[in-house]
Amino acid sequence: MGSPQDRAPGRAAASAAGMDWEEESFVRLRDDSESPEQLRQEIERCKELYSVLEQDYAKLQMAKEAAEQRTQELKKRELHNIFEQQLSLDGDKERADQIFAIKKENNRLREEKEVLNNKLEELKKRALWNDPVMMLSALPEKKMIFKGLTANKEDMSKLMLTPLIHYPLPGGSALITFEEAEVAQRIIQKRQHTVELSCGELEELDQCRMQVQAVPVDILLPSALEIRMTHSSRSILVSDLPSLDISKEALLDKLELFFSKTKNGGSEVESREFLEDSHEVVLTFTQDGVAEPLIERGHIEMPIGKGKYKIKISPCMSGDISNLQLQPSRCPRTVLLLGIPDVLSEESMRDALEIHFQKASRGGGEVDALAYIPAGRTGVAEFVEDTG
Repeated sequence: MGSPQDRAPGRAAASAAGMDWEEESFVRLRDDSESPEQLRQEIERCKELYSVLEQDYAKLQMAKEAAEQRTQELKKRELHNIFEQQLSLDGDKERADQIFAIKKENNRLREEKEVLNNKLEELKKRALWNDPVMMLSALPEKKMIFKGLTANKEDMSKLMLTPLIHYPLPGGSALITFEEAEVAQRIIQKRQHTVELSCGELEELDQCRMQVQAVPVDILLPSALEIRMTHSSRSILVSDLPSLDISKEALLDKLELFFSKTKNGGSEVESREFLEDSHEVVLTFTQDGVAEPLIERGHIEMPIGKGKYKIKISPCMSGDISNLQLQPSRCPRTVLLLGIPDVLSEESMRDALEIHFQKASRGGGEVDALAYIPAGRTGVAEFVEDTG
């Protein structure tokens, strides 16, 4: 440090600048009059000021970084919003294209499914014709009552059955049965038919006509049937029951109570049930050897209410189909119409088809029955023996 004479010009310059050196600056120049203790205090004060300044600087630096980070986040959010808006504008057309493509694909798959279903039904028919035994597992269980007479136990009796055929119908098809077989043959020979529709439900005139295809109806009928009969050792068939003014459940209770008593030749009853479409009851006992003595008796008097009634007891037989032979048969009066579009309501389409195929000018005739299945649905038609 220089002499006092060297320091004088510096002090004069500070005074010329209008500043009070000792008041404005936290660093005081040494004065020869200051003691060492005062200098140490001055140094400590400078250290404290420096520490405060460092803390303030750190706080300012952190505030600056936080402000910059916030600014970056705001910029990113603003850019993201702008990007989302742009995607939304660009995505409207893209979504519309996607929806259109999905609808188009759904329509294609629906048409393909209908074609495959038709092919599957055709293959099933061919398989059944080639191997009719395949139908055995599909035949439902049917409980029947044999009311014929047999000379002896070895006598082979014939059982006459009336077939009930279930015919599957695909969507967009119709079955039409005419009163005359000649009319059905004319319709099948022509094959392609243009059917005029009522324009009341349609918007465009060119939709008032539709093309349908007429094909024959081929079904499989049983030509021979063999049933393996098995006699039940614990069941009996109770028939000739009186017609009383009581419910079936009450009658079953009375039968169970009567035949569960040993004095009546019975035992504990395991189950009881009315046969379908009949007034006969099958009773099954829990023990073997009870049914046979009752069957040998043939009839028994049973009190019901205030009266006594003579009821019949017969053996209960169960049968399994051991052999079934089928032959294809063509329905002479029925025609299957295919390719019917879904353009009218079900009732209106049925009326339009019946009106068209009734007109003799189009080769038609009197319609005996008509069944229509709209597109997208399936149905089953029942064929019974033609007694006409």
